[in-house]
Amino acid sequence: MLQRPLYCITILSFILFGCGAPKTVTETPIPQTVVETPVEEKISLADIWSTGKFSPQGVWGMNAMKDGQHFSRIERGRYPSIAKYNYKTGQKVSTILDGTMATTNFDSYTFSDDESKILLSTDTERIYRHSTKSNYVIFDTETGETMTLAEGAKQTYPAFSPDGKKVAYVQENNIYYKDLTTGTTHAVTTTGKWNDVIHGMGDWVYEEEFVLTRAYEWSPDSNQIAYFSFDENEVNMFRMDFYGDLYPSTYEFKYPKAGEVNSVISSHLYDLSANKTLDISTGDEEDIYFPRMKWTPGNDLVIFKMNRHQNELELHKVNQQTGSMTLNTSVFLKETNPYFVSEDVLDEMEFLPNGDFLWTSERSGFKHVYLYDADGTLKNQITDGEYDVTTLYGLDEENGKIFYQAAENSPLERQVYSINLDGTGKTLLTNEAGWSTAQFTDSFDYFIHRYSSTTQPTVIAVRDRTGKEVRTLEDNAGLKAEVDGLGLPTPEFFDFKTVDGTDLNGWMLKPENFDPNVAHPVLMFVYGGPGSQTVKNQWAASNYWWHTYLTQKGYIVVSVDNRGTGGRGQEFKKSTYQQLGKFEVEDQIAAAKYLGAQDYVDADRIGIWGWSYGGYMSSLALFKGNDVFKTAIAVAPVTNWRYYDTIYTERYMRTPQENPDGYDDNSPINYVDMLEGNYLLVHGMGDDNVHFQNTVDLISALNAAGKQYDLAVYPNKNHGIYGGNTRYHLFEKMTNFLLENL
Repeated sequence: MLQRPLYCITILSFILFGCGAPKTVTETPIPQTVVETPVEEKISLADIWSTGKFSPQGVWGMNAMKDGQHFSRIERGRYPSIAKYNYKTGQKVSTILDGTMATTNFDSYTFSDDESKILLSTDTERIYRHSTKSNYVIFDTETGETMTLAEGAKQTYPAFSPDGKKVAYVQENNIYYKDLTTGTTHAVTTTGKWNDVIHGMGDWVYEEEFVLTRAYEWSPDSNQIAYFSFDENEVNMFRMDFYGDLYPSTYEFKYPKAGEVNSVISSHLYDLSANKTLDISTGDEEDIYFPRMKWTPGNDLVIFKMNRHQNELELHKVNQQTGSMTLNTSVFLKETNPYFVSEDVLDEMEFLPNGDFLWTSERSGFKHVYLYDADGTLKNQITDGEYDVTTLYGLDEENGKIFYQAAENSPLERQVYSINLDGTGKTLLTNEAGWSTAQFTDSFDYFIHRYSSTTQPTVIAVRDRTGKEVRTLEDNAGLKAEVDGLGLPTPEFFDFKTVDGTDLNGWMLKPENFDPNVAHPVLMFVYGGPGSQTVKNQWAASNYWWHTYLTQKGYIVVSVDNRGTGGRGQEFKKSTYQQLGKFEVEDQIAAAKYLGAQDYVDADRIGIWGWSYGGYMSSLALFKGNDVFKTAIAVAPVTNWRYYDTIYTERYMRTPQENPDGYDDNSPINYVDMLEGNYLLVHGMGDDNVHFQNTVDLISALNAAGKQYDLAVYPNKNHGIYGGNTRYHLFEKMTNFLLENL
């Protein structure tokens, strides 16, 4: 990799003479540092953060109905209604719920399995990233009558029983169910208490990292409720202050940091007819995870059990024939991995009517789909090749086909496929270059296809099971015409090799009037966390348009996917195991050096920015790469992995007790002495995810080292730092910081 010679020590010498001795004759003009001149702004910060001018139109609220031929959606009026539409024609068929009759301003709705009853949420409040609580009303489509689910505190995670005669829910950490025939309410648990014991819903870390929100499931015969309980007593408390009143208020919740005590989780089975709860034993191990539970069509309960290192996952089938108060289990499948079992396999188990099941695994080095029999014996591998199956959409039982998304053509793209259970008959259903996703009906007769590319805003269409387009729902033609008419730059994909021979992918946005003989400043955008990707052939969100805005100021904007990111198989994704930050930052520094060697880049004006994991990366890159990076912005960064939660951190690092060097060797706090450039640190003070503590302790270290930096804090704002004028304010501050310091 080319590097700048040491004798090129000042920007002035570079401007006047280039690198090396002065020359009197040259065949190629010497690149000159870009001189900022006023240019017409075709895009403004207000366009991005106030008006949403460049946001594509979506199609929301299309909920597939059981027959596979129709969908329902909300129609707004004085009171919202629910209407039924035909997938093929798009025509309205009927009104399922007349809002004027229900007189309920509901936020969302859920059908019972037979679609005769509807659960309506009202007055919804967000709790954490995925969780909400609401008041609920049950609407009977046959009689038009409504029934309140529960009185008192708001409820979370309600679910109809499969027979539609009951609704279970969680209220104040306890599980209840309501008999819709009699109107009576029954308590399944009674010992739940805030910051103490939780029944039927995940604790903070399970919700955030396993996306386990509702931690109970009805049995197929509607006679049992299986559930998890979380004893949080020994988990340490985290506190956040919120401002606005005369005295700040304090919010407290249990948050297990890496290496610390987790909730003690247990599994149980409640029998409705006997009003009796049975405990479930999966062995003597205590420091474990139960990331999922699942019922088979034959009414067998399966508990997913994972060790704390998360490199072993067992599927336990519960034996309900013992007659004991404790039910034993037997293991019928064990998945092991030399690094960790990826969390995305947890929702991709699907049972066939005969007891066989689908399973995804990275055992070949790439994530693929496998077919097992009911006893856990492998029957055959269904998909194969040096690419990842990224999403298993499901199984069409009648036709023996599975539908899935894969990065087969390129890690930068996604397409949708179908294939027979024996691995034959693979069919590409989406031919469009770029990024495709699918939302299938229960019958798999139709799917909602969303696709986009860097030059094509999201197109939403209805397709049949063969991939044939039935009709277009939204093509965003107006947005495409407007963007094309402005002549804005589009990303150019590139790749390069690092000094150790690793191939890395990237994209680059150049100014509209790009001159290859002028040396431009560069801003790199990084996330870089395990399994993530920023280098994608996909229509991007608001941050991308901010990058486009910066090209108007003469900047080149670049993003590179380092080792540890997704779409390229297990070894690439898991190469950062037990040393987060090491190879990722080495790759970002290598990318900056590669860019700095290009004639059109001013190697003395390279900056980097990122959010969350990206803020961790940008901080560490500026400190460790002080010879290549001039400026960095870190938003809501992790600054020491000891401060982050158990499930995420230990999956990639094990515990600090086991791997202290892995935690300390790449903590930005331990490299503050190396700060030489310009540094803007940003954090929301109400961040329940990456705590403000990360920034506070980094500030303390910077102060002790006598290092200067810029700081922006947002009181009461969480990890997303949004609401009102907040995002506009943040990105205006970031823009001004770059204009002054890069």
